[in-house]
Amino acid sequence: MFAPMKPLMFSKSLFALGLGLGLAKGTVTAAKGAKVVKAFGYENCIELINKTTRVVLVPAGGRVLSYEVNGVNALYLSESDSQGKGGSSAGRFDIGPERVLPRHDLLWSGPYSGKITGARSAKFTSGRDKASGFQIVREFKLAAKGTHLRIKQTVINVSDKTSQVCYWCRTFVHGQGICVVPVTEYSRMPRKHVIYENGTTVNFLPEDEKISQRDGYVLVEGPPRMPKLGFDSKAGWMAYLMRNDLLFVKGWPTYPKRPYNEMAGLTLSIWYPDGPMCELEPIGPQEILKPGAKASFTEDWWVADEKFPGDAKSVDLGQLEAKVKKLTGRK
Repeated sequence: MFAPMKPLMFSKSLFALGLGLGLAKGTVTAAKGAKVVKAFGYENCIELINKTTRVVLVPAGGRVLSYEVNGVNALYLSESDSQGKGGSSAGRFDIGPERVLPRHDLLWSGPYSGKITGARSAKFTSGRDKASGFQIVREFKLAAKGTHLRIKQTVINVSDKTSQVCYWCRTFVHGQGICVVPVTEYSRMPRKHVIYENGTTVNFLPEDEKISQRDGYVLVEGPPRMPKLGFDSKAGWMAYLMRNDLLFVKGWPTYPKRPYNEMAGLTLSIWYPDGPMCELEPIGPQEILKPGAKASFTEDWWVADEKFPGDAKSVDLGQLEAKVKKLTGRK
């Protein structure tokens, strides 16, 4: 399991900040390590910052525009997004099941109402989406030291009927890196992963020269033959080695005794096209929510310096695992 972050303390005199698309006159706009900024051409962003790490959150989609370590953004930001012209790149979040829920543009890219909730922490709330029947609340908290960013997404059923849903993260990082996924026993997948062929067929015996296995890990070295891969690993973490010499680590809880409602029962998906980005997608278990009910899922991010190894064969998996344990507090 991942070690929990210590509570972040702040003065009782600091009250929550209501943002929406504008700021109320006289509203408090800052707390320790948190303030309202204009960034990448977007108004009313919230910046969370400590000595080494800067996180920029944007109301457009309630997402992370920048996750910077010593001035280097670990996320892929499209040209459109970097100029405040709209888009859906960088640190995106979503709900599934992918082929079951209707389009939910309000939750995906619509305006979220943001507020600073304390030291290096903020909350973004979506509108009530009629298409899916859900509303989303996202809470972000940056540690006082280091790169640890915690994201908690809560889904609320605002409809008048019982519906299913699951958490689905869709983080864009810089492409042409190496994905490292620890696999676990008792997989339903003969090769510990599947490939989606042409978007409609799940290949459970995939072969691809860009995908290899050794010592309990699946390694994806550059864009495979088909871009979408799925895993049912219960390890609850993955690593991504980038050509800018950064290591991006994601951690999330898994539930071996609960059903997962994506087509192949996935706990993680990777979308890796031949282009400038790679998408890392932790997935949560099935939630059956009655009207008014809610469910939450928490994901953790870390970044560290790590010299890019050049190819998958050169990845020292023992050293990488030790570094991840030290970085995240895993045992």
